[in-house]
Amino acid sequence: MAVDAAAAVESVYRSDWGRIVATLISLLGDFELAEEYAQEAFAAALDQWPVSGVPESPRAWIVSTARHKAIDRLRRQTLFTEKLQPRLEHELPSVVAPPELAEEEIPDERLRLIFTCCHPSLAPEAQIALTLRTLCGLETDEIARAFLVPTATMAQRLVRAKRKIRDARIPYVIPAGPEMLERLDAVLSVIYLVFNEGYVATRGERLIRADLCSEAVRLGRVVQDLMTPQPPPEATGLLALMLLHDARREAREDETGQIVLLEKQDRGRWNHAQIAEALPLVREAIRDNAGPYALQAAIAAEHCKAARADQTNWREIVQLYDQLERIDSSPVISLNRAVAVAMAEGPKSALALIDSLAQAGDLDDYHLFHATRADLLRRVGSFADAAESYARAIELAGNQRERVYLQQRLNEVRTASITK
Repeated sequence: MAVDAAAAVESVYRSDWGRIVATLISLLGDFELAEEYAQEAFAAALDQWPVSGVPESPRAWIVSTARHKAIDRLRRQTLFTEKLQPRLEHELPSVVAPPELAEEEIPDERLRLIFTCCHPSLAPEAQIALTLRTLCGLETDEIARAFLVPTATMAQRLVRAKRKIRDARIPYVIPAGPEMLERLDAVLSVIYLVFNEGYVATRGERLIRADLCSEAVRLGRVVQDLMTPQPPPEATGLLALMLLHDARREAREDETGQIVLLEKQDRGRWNHAQIAEALPLVREAIRDNAGPYALQAAIAAEHCKAARADQTNWREIVQLYDQLERIDSSPVISLNRAVAVAMAEGPKSALALIDSLAQAGDLDDYHLFHATRADLLRRVGSFADAAESYARAIELAGNQRERVYLQQRLNEVRTASITK
């Protein structure tokens, strides 16, 4: 019973943290208070659910408990003003769940949260970090690692962003007209980061967090609907990109949960209905002045259009990466292009590109850079050097599934190096 209750608490934390915090922010008007009371409510669930049983609606229980804790503490601290009391007591009933939003009902609290986090008065890195913390529930050290900064620095950045929203009284709303367009790039960026965290979890036992992938796709649809009748190409491109990547979800792991590389996946397990939905969106997004999301979607489409791995048009993918580098150059894009070059021209050509990236040093702490370099070295028979790169990739990887896969590769090249 206790084990089941603890698992239920973890499950609702992973799947509903963002929705719970967003609801509490709408009631309290304060990011820090919302997170604090949400955490207290989850702690109360760990104490009470093993005894009382898991409630029928765990998320509603957490929200209601957090709400009551806020009321009790504010009363004790004499901060429970006549203005705040009616909001807390009348906007959310004490025993019933907050109303469920249908898929077509827009806007919702989570989208309000994203637009608030992406207010232009906040620095871009703060916008993204705050969204990852509040919507995804990532811990501060996880976000710090993603930004390659110390945990203390990220903690200060998050605190400043929350207090700026509070002190500047940034409205908790979805803006309209030009103000919405002003924030669109940031909003698309954080939605894609939410998707990426679901696609490969930063750390933990699981490779994929399907809840975050589905949430990001849903939010992508909502943003596109908000922009109807003429959604910007990048909003369309992002939705297509997420649909195409997510369509491969079921084939990315075997029955034991281990990673299956793209070229070895059972393409019969891909979601072909989702691919069919996404391909027209790709064509629409790349018609005129294709942006980064549209081009990435076009790359993903090339993979999804190939019936077999050996039918993938790698030369077309390299050309798409060439376009992407011209408009959105970054070390990670260059790394991905090097992978495509390896498939189109062979590993030796790609290793020259990898060496250039290594000299720049921008990807020294990026585990996929070292994993890519290791794979290329393995393919050309440089097993000792490959082992060194695999070991570095394992050291940097946070996800357990990735570490298991990389360790298997490391063992293989070490054996090959001995028998060579």
